[in-house]
This record gives sequence, structure tokens and C-alpha cells, in this order.
Amino acid sequence: MEMFDIKDAIELLSEKKISSVELTKNCLEKISSIDQKLGSMLYVDGKKALEDAKASDERRKSQSVLSDIDGIPVTLKDMILTKDMPTTASSRILEGYIPPYDATVVLKLKQAGAVILGKTNQDEFAMGGSNENSSYKPCFNPWDLTRTPGGSSGGSAASVSAEMCFSSLGTDTGGSIRQPAAYCGAVGLKPTYGRVSRFGIIAFASSLDQVGPISKSVTGTAAILSHISGFDINDSTSRNCSVPVFHKELSRNLKGKKIGVPEEYFCDGIDVAVKKSIFSIIDLLKKSGCEIENISLPHTKYAVPTYYIIATAEASSNLSRYDGIRFGPRVGDEKSLLELYERTRGELFGKEVKRRIALGTHVLSAGYYDAYYLRAQKVRRLFANDFKAAFSKVDLIISPTAPTTAFRIGEKIDDPIAMYLNDVYTISANLAGLPAISVPIGFDEANLPIGAQLTGRPFHEQEILNCAFHIEGELNLNLSPASLKS
Repeated sequence: MEMFDIKDAIELLSEKKISSVELTKNCLEKISSIDQKLGSMLYVDGKKALEDAKASDERRKSQSVLSDIDGIPVTLKDMILTKDMPTTASSRILEGYIPPYDATVVLKLKQAGAVILGKTNQDEFAMGGSNENSSYKPCFNPWDLTRTPGGSSGGSAASVSAEMCFSSLGTDTGGSIRQPAAYCGAVGLKPTYGRVSRFGIIAFASSLDQVGPISKSVTGTAAILSHISGFDINDSTSRNCSVPVFHKELSRNLKGKKIGVPEEYFCDGIDVAVKKSIFSIIDLLKKSGCEIENISLPHTKYAVPTYYIIATAEASSNLSRYDGIRFGPRVGDEKSLLELYERTRGELFGKEVKRRIALGTHVLSAGYYDAYYLRAQKVRRLFANDFKAAFSKVDLIISPTAPTTAFRIGEKIDDPIAMYLNDVYTISANLAGLPAISVPIGFDEANLPIGAQLTGRPFHEQEILNCAFHIEGELNLNLSPASLKS
């Protein structure tokens, strides 16, 4: 059976031309045959998934479907709490941990009737841009198994790209949904901060983290976003505002829309093929009736250092709860509380996590707090001002998602600065709390996907979805990786 996109699956399910059990079996067979060499899944519960799929089919027979995504198989990043599955954040320090409750986004998917297949691989505690920091196993790019799928939601993007599920939820702290989506030829969206509840999401950097969907198409991404959005009393940062039915309000009419092109995003370091593809899309949008304007986001050059001060400071605080007492395993025959902390955290946290905890602890320490953390928070305000000024002139902003296509496994793992600089186009949206989407726009000479990023005003997800929907329709790209079909 050929794999379909969500919009096709919804139609076929509603017409009773296919069943949820058939869709779920197909996904499980793909996982069984492909994932051994891909490494995108950390945990799969096929038995429970088939039970849920059967229940969905029964609801359709009795005309009591829960939603239009009732019966659609999905996967979840391992940062998202699931009471009936392990949640480890790809870390040894949470090995075997099964939470006592579901995250709000999981409850919403279950209430909509979605079939949850399992948990996806990621960088440990979402700290990384290549999925090489997973404590359990590497994950590879479905388009080229020698390359990274991106990170930290690499397993989510890979599982969607390899057609092992119809959609996956990832988390995005500085580009962790959009960058892997770009590398894997998928559509990934980071919502406005506060659009989707963070309750039940393992915290990396609380003022930056957001949950969002990755799917094969804009329609699929919009459909999942429609069902996971909304106010949650359990999340103090959740915004109580109306939620559009995003996938039913998609429009390709962009006439008169003003698209901003930031000059700071097209400097040294961007790959020739990426730059060429972005400008071809800008020409396409111009021909479609959009007005293109050059804009400036002058504080862009400070984005990377600002982000890594704030994110690591919040991480050092959030990760202090993992001490060998409350969660997961503990190491050694400890004779004192200090030794328990030192051995458990020292041996069970990975190298990148320890690096970020150390950096975050340093910038929060006495004598350095004002010089680093406080100053970074002041600079963060300048990013919001930059975007506010830009959005007084334009409706949305286009840029590359990443400066290059997927790089080779091992290429940057020993150079953390090079890895961090790879986030240069994505982190500003997190610092300013804005919605941003990555949509596939073509391929480089090695047939690796290229993504364009569209950034919008707060709570204007529909606007960036519509623009992405238009681009997708105009290009009609084949986004099925050939490398896994041999």
C-alpha cells in the first residue's frame, strides 16, 4: 500500500476506502523494515497502536468520529510526557522513566482520536542540532544515510520523511523543529510562544520552548496544529485566544502580501544552492502578486551568543531536578548526598548536556550574572523591537531555514561553535516568541532537500501557513526519499 499524506488519509478514511488499522499496520511495517538502519524511533507500542486504530474504525462505523484526524497514526518526540510509554529525553539519566500523566498535547491528540505509534529519537534533552547527542543510538537522514537528519527533533523529522507516520510532534527551542524539517524535506512549524501548551513537556529553556508539528505537507502540519493549539490552565504561559481551524482556512491567494527579505540573512556562510533556491522562491512570490521589500534586522549578529546565554542559563536551572533521587537511575554506592549528585549527573548526563549546564551555571553565577545573563535579556528585547519595526512594513519574512543542506554525521560534532552557528536563521524567532515555518523548496546538487523559513507576526500562523501552502502548490515537489527504497 502506498503511503498517503494526512489530507489524503482523512479523505479515504471518511469515504471508508481505507481503515485506520490498515494505515497503522502500514506504518508499523515501515518502522520494522526501515528503522533498523534509520534509527528514528526509541520506543514503539504496536499492540496499543493497533487497539487504538481498531477503536477508531469502530467509531467510524457507528458515525461517532472524534475529529477529522481520528485514526491518523502519529509519533511523538521523547521530550513529551506519555503515561503509557517511556519518556527519557534520549538521556540515560531518565532511562526507563514512565511518567504518571500525559502532556496536554498528548491528551489533545488522544481526544481527537489520533493513533500514537511511539516515541522518536532526539538530541539529549533537546540539546543539539544533529541528533548525534542521543544517549541511545544515532539517527540518520532518510535522503542520505551518511548525513544528519538535523536536531534536536531529528527522529521526528526522519520518521515523517521516511513515511513511517503521518505526522510527528517535535519541540523547538532554537530551531529544533524547523531545521530537521528542512534537512529531511518536511514541513515543520514552531507556533507563537503561548499558542500550544507546554504542560508535560520536559523543559530545556522555558522561555523559548514550544511544541509544534512536522508533516509531509502544509495541510498535514496545519491539521495537527489545529488540534494541539489552545489555552491550558496548567500552563501559565498559555495564551487564551481564539484558535483558527488552520487546515480548513488555507488559501493560496497572496496578492498584495508584503514579504520582507532581511539583508542580514544573506551574508557569508550561506550555501550557493540554498541562496539560489531562496531567491527563486522570492521571484515566484513576486510573480504571484506579492510585494517584495528589503528589510533590516540589525541585531541578527547577536542572536547566537544571546540565545546560548539565555538557553543554557535556563537549562542549568531546569536540569537541576535530575539528581538521582526523583527520576531515573542512580549511580554507585554513594556515601553522601554530594557524591550521589556528582556520580549520577557526571556519568549519566552526556557531554553536550554537561557543557551547557556548565555554561549556564557560569553565566548565572555571582560576578557574571550582570555581565552575561542580564545583558543578554536586554539584547533579547532588541530582537523583539527589530521584528516589530519590520512587521510595520511587511506581513511576513522569508529567509533560509539553515545556511546549508544536511551535513555529514561527525562533521561538526567536535566543533560546538560551528554546530551552534548553524542555528543562525532560526533562533531569532524563539527569542522574539514568533511563529515560523520551514517548507521544502528544492534540492541541492546532491539531491538533499532545501527549506525556506517564513516568519510571521505573533499568533498569525495562518498567514505563514497560507504562504507555505502557495509555495508547496506551485512547486509540487516529490518528497519521497529514494535512499530507503532500495
